[in-house]
Amino acid sequence: QVHVVESGGGLVQAGGSLRLSCAASGSIFRGNVMGWYRQAPGNQRELVAAITNGGSTNYASSVKGRFTISRDNAKNTVYLQMNSLKPEDTAVYYCNLKQGLQGNYWGQGTQVTVSS
Repeated sequence: QVHVVESGGGLVQAGGSLRLSCAASGSIFRGNVMGWYRQAPGNQRELVAAITNGGSTNYASSVKGRFTISRDNAKNTVYLQMNSLKPEDTAVYYCNLKQGLQGNYWGQGTQVTVSS
């Protein structure tokens, strides 16, 4: 069993910052990728950022330079530091853990709302 739990969403004014956290527990294997996705109403879920357990990162072009993904492998935790937030960043943010053949796991989502 694997559990993925996010925290840290909320309401912030444009230009502000938020930090999301996601902790995975259970049967966690090396070589996994942890990431953040988001889904706004009427839109498909999209990748925001991802990080391997070796530290390689990948960002959506819309958040490059504003968001930073990091992880603590000892705690199986991933973070998303979001700066210079814009109203278009408003969405439900989901944490994802990919473990290849061992499975693909999602958190329950956390709402991020950016007011203009």
